[in-house]
Amino acid sequence: MRLSAPRHTAAAAVIALAGLLGTAAPAANAAPNAGAPTARAAAALAAPDIPLANVKAHLAQFQSIAAANGGNRAHGRPGYRASIDYVKGKLDAAGYTTTIQQFTTSGAVGYNLIAEWPGGDPNQVLMAGAHLDSVTSGAGINDNGSGSAGVLETALAVSRAGLQPTKKLRFGWWGAEELGLIGSRHYVTNLPAAERAKVSGYLNFDMIGSPNPGYFVYDDNVALEKVFKDYFGGLGVPTEIETEGDGRSDHASFKNVGIAVGGLFTGAGRLKTAAQAQKWGGTSGQAFDRCYHSSCDTTTNINDTALDRNSDAIAHSIWTLGTGPVVPPGTTYENTANVTVPENGAAVTSTVTVAGRTGNAPSALSVGVDIKHTWRGDLVIDLLAPDGTAYRLKNSSANDSADNVIATYTVNASSEPANGAWKLRVQDVAANDTGFVDSWKLTF
Repeated sequence: MRLSAPRHTAAAAVIALAGLLGTAAPAANAAPNAGAPTARAAAALAAPDIPLANVKAHLAQFQSIAAANGGNRAHGRPGYRASIDYVKGKLDAAGYTTTIQQFTTSGAVGYNLIAEWPGGDPNQVLMAGAHLDSVTSGAGINDNGSGSAGVLETALAVSRAGLQPTKKLRFGWWGAEELGLIGSRHYVTNLPAAERAKVSGYLNFDMIGSPNPGYFVYDDNVALEKVFKDYFGGLGVPTEIETEGDGRSDHASFKNVGIAVGGLFTGAGRLKTAAQAQKWGGTSGQAFDRCYHSSCDTTTNINDTALDRNSDAIAHSIWTLGTGPVVPPGTTYENTANVTVPENGAAVTSTVTVAGRTGNAPSALSVGVDIKHTWRGDLVIDLLAPDGTAYRLKNSSANDSADNVIATYTVNASSEPANGAWKLRVQDVAANDTGFVDSWKLTF
């Protein structure tokens, strides 16, 4: 790394990447006065194998619940509430703190189930979830008993292992997804902004056992995508980016408020191509799930290999992201390269690239600025978020005649994803005085 280029303080960079990917952080020396705090650097624990028989046992229970309640587990129907009660009973017995959240849509009461595992940093929450409701036409065993069962069995594996995560682990089962993501949207909407900012990532699992499966990975967040790609790469299973259900499942509720999302999918009604059949097996020209939203979506509508691989991938993601060292508050990203500010000229920018984090920037993002200038009142200074949103730090003023701008500003950037290219934009709007950006930094 060249020190003249924009840089993330060395120790903090190692810590941040380790905190996201759950790997041990090797020793590194921070630059002088970098101010990067020390973080626990314990290696992430290896995830256990998730027993396929256990996941299929949950699917059998969902099938029985549907059969006893009019053939489905849809919102507002008794089969959905019985499904919630089944999952809650398993989690309560395993030592989770569970909460049922109610909402009303389409004239009926709906339910979300939230479960938290003891321990972990409450300021860095890792969530995983799946929708538990079916359509009215069938039992919904692949859509989405499969994702619900995979998440449930992973949560139970956490309990069996007596896992002591570094992050707070939270699991969710959503209602009324089939009516338009109603349950997950209700959850996110009613989560205060300060609590949203604590969610470092949300992982969604919708249809993970399709009978003619593909192996699709969400690409909404590079780091979360990498966790799943690396896992399947280790199995020798190629993946593709998920496009069929993009924005149509519960991850969209989280993504829309700026929370980093990832997840897995094995395909729905779209047809498998010849190239995909050559890559994954199965039948080209046939839907990934011929029983999508149909009465034949039963326990016979599951590919065991896909269900097994994806359930293990869920556990891998929870162990990898949930047990690695956390990124501590006070991590600093800094650019020390000088940038000349032209007199009475166009604005210039200096870039700091933030990488290896999950979730959004904090509501009190610290922006440290060191600009040498002979008349500071000439300067207009903005912070630009990666999406281009401008946050004004300083206006020009004819009465501000002091030299230099050496100051720390606080910005509420909680609506912005943390990762990306952040820029300091500086413009000199008057003549006769000159200067340069000496350095600037972001402290998360």
